[in-house]
Amino acid sequence: MAKHKASPPAAVRRRIGGAGASAIRWALRVATSIVAWTLLLHLFTFLGIPRPPLPIARPSCLGGRSNSTAADSVVAAGDAGHLALPALPPRRLYKSNGYLLVSCNGGLNQMRAAICDMVTVARYLNLTMVIPELDKQSFWADPSDFGDIFDVNHFIDSLRNEVKIVKELPQKFKEKVPLSMQPISWSSEKYYLRQILPLVRKHKVVRFSKTDSRLANNGLPLKLQKLRCHVNYNALRFAPSIEALGNKMISTLRRTGSFVVLHLRYEMDMLAFSGCTHGCSDEETEELTTMRYAYPWWKEKEIDSEKKRLEGLCPLTPEETTLVLRALGFPKDTRIYIASGEIYGGEKRLAILKTEFPNIVRKEILLSDDELRPFQKHSTQMAALDYLVSVASDIFIPSNDGNMAKVVEGHRRFTGFHRTIQLDRKKLVELIDLFEDQELSWEEFSVAVKELHGGRMSQPTVRRIVPGQPKEEDYFYANPHECLGPAKKRRDRLKHMEI
Repeated sequence: MAKHKASPPAAVRRRIGGAGASAIRWALRVATSIVAWTLLLHLFTFLGIPRPPLPIARPSCLGGRSNSTAADSVVAAGDAGHLALPALPPRRLYKSNGYLLVSCNGGLNQMRAAICDMVTVARYLNLTMVIPELDKQSFWADPSDFGDIFDVNHFIDSLRNEVKIVKELPQKFKEKVPLSMQPISWSSEKYYLRQILPLVRKHKVVRFSKTDSRLANNGLPLKLQKLRCHVNYNALRFAPSIEALGNKMISTLRRTGSFVVLHLRYEMDMLAFSGCTHGCSDEETEELTTMRYAYPWWKEKEIDSEKKRLEGLCPLTPEETTLVLRALGFPKDTRIYIASGEIYGGEKRLAILKTEFPNIVRKEILLSDDELRPFQKHSTQMAALDYLVSVASDIFIPSNDGNMAKVVEGHRRFTGFHRTIQLDRKKLVELIDLFEDQELSWEEFSVAVKELHGGRMSQPTVRRIVPGQPKEEDYFYANPHECLGPAKKRRDRLKHMEI
């Protein structure tokens, strides 16, 4: 007789059935939680509300890494020893209205700000953005591509919950000649919605051939202003080779204590463009003037150098900068890193500065020839190294108010209102002239310089708005106050959340 397998007792069947039902309920709860979390993140992004923290490692705004442990950024996956990659933000799903090509113009920091603006425009108009093209035609003639300066994959991944970014146009659009145009400078989001979006929908591919200052400083919706910050301080991470050398210089400088970065913008292109020749010989003045006329896109040709200097529109000379540093009370042994390209006039123009402050260093001193060789003839990459050191410094002092001075100041505000001394060049040259004419004693001069800059240390404030005159008002990237808070609160938020 065949033996039949005995059925399990009823109590056992109930336990098995109960366990199965529990497993199903648990799986449903997990799936529901994942869907709810994803929808919540999309809602936060849409409303411009800061997103809750995700358990991922996040780069610090100084180009380094956060203090989170590796266990915070990875989770076990499968067999022992295999780890999953950090979680990416959920992809924002939307119907694209067309493709945006961007041709940046200017130096590193002008292009950096422009990229932030163009991402914001693409997000607002629901466009697909192609990785920006960098300027290769200007004075610097740097052949670097976007990927030589910035981490392309990080840029794309960190913005995937805002806008779709692709490395190149799809094949079907590659032979199509895009509509090329220059958006109106300092425009509001309404201009792009009413004037640009219909063109993109019609032509499908549009190229912006000029991108500097094409978005207003003020009056934009809060979520767009915060997106500009997110791009600038989170998405635009420098390429690994630049990060590595920048962090090496910062570590070297830190080993000897605190350090000051002096952005001494006394370079040939700046002097030729601005017409500032104070302290130059007749031969140097002629050389700078010839250069200014050689570049047709430098529109101003006839320039009264002394008038411009007295209006505070010229960078301080190395000699003037030396007087100011002494008057502000910096000791002789202050560790000073000079962030600049080649100083016009060479070492001779730096002689007085080095005599008063002998503890001066530059990239060429902190790094070996072999380390710097890949960056030579790539001025944008060299500027990126200076940018990292400038943001990380204890005190940042720009000798003019160009793009680097402004963008670095804003970045330092974002990381905790670190001190940037905003030199009042118009009043400084008056004081310097009075001192050199012996109408002020050294003590009087020093006291006046200190009093002049007591409130110019990048303290928390709101931007100055000048209706109808955007060039005269405070630049958004110098003080993105919509993205800032009190210094301690800002530092705490950097540790725990993304903008």
